[in-house]
Amino acid sequence: MNPAQYAVVTGADRGLGLALTEQLLVRGWHVFAGRYLQDWQQLDELQMRYPDLLVLLPLDVSSESSILAAAAAVEERTRHIDLLINNAGVISDRNDDDIHMAQDYDEMIRMYNVNALGPIQVSEAFLPLLQHGQFKRLCYVSSEAGSIGQAERTAWFGYCMSKAALNRGVYALFQRLRPDGYTFRLYHPGWMRTYMSGTRNEAAELEPEESAEAALDYFIGASSSEDESIAKIDEERLVMRDYEGKEWSW
Repeated sequence: MNPAQYAVVTGADRGLGLALTEQLLVRGWHVFAGRYLQDWQQLDELQMRYPDLLVLLPLDVSSESSILAAAAAVEERTRHIDLLINNAGVISDRNDDDIHMAQDYDEMIRMYNVNALGPIQVSEAFLPLLQHGQFKRLCYVSSEAGSIGQAERTAWFGYCMSKAALNRGVYALFQRLRPDGYTFRLYHPGWMRTYMSGTRNEAAELEPEESAEAALDYFIGASSSEDESIAKIDEERLVMRDYEGKEWSW
């Protein structure tokens, strides 16, 4: 019998995070789902369906005390986690303001705290549990907006800069932790029909469930596997891939 597999997903309330959580549960994983929106009920519905597999964690990734409390709560229930998915992220309704308009720098700092610093703080807090996991896998949901070589946006300063900072931070973690056996995934999920802007974006290309399926194939894929349907990954290269498996430049 295979040992139980444990995952932590941040920003699991809705959108991609909720879809990742549900699909992990369907695959039989134990999931600790980071919850920020207490009045959003879909996680409660999932917990009713998977009472033995799903634990809801209050988690604000911009708060050090919240992150440490979440890590402690997980440690009370398990000695290890195998998969950490840093999914939580925010955008702003001021994204389209170009440089000829007055910028909201407090809003940019908010995005930086959630999108760039948050995943690093979460990784630090959960590292002792990952150390004992099977995969030791750290996953990060980034964006094409963080690609200096390919993003073509002329504004979105806070979002683009925070995602570029995230990518650089993940690379620093990779350089330090890969020799210790940790494995990494950096993912661009595509333009999804989510609520990041406050209302569901019906103009987008993908349902969150579509991107989540591709994400998990990538996140759980291994450099060697008995299952030939799982993509084999070169663990010695850190790259950002999208939902179609394409590699994006930094």
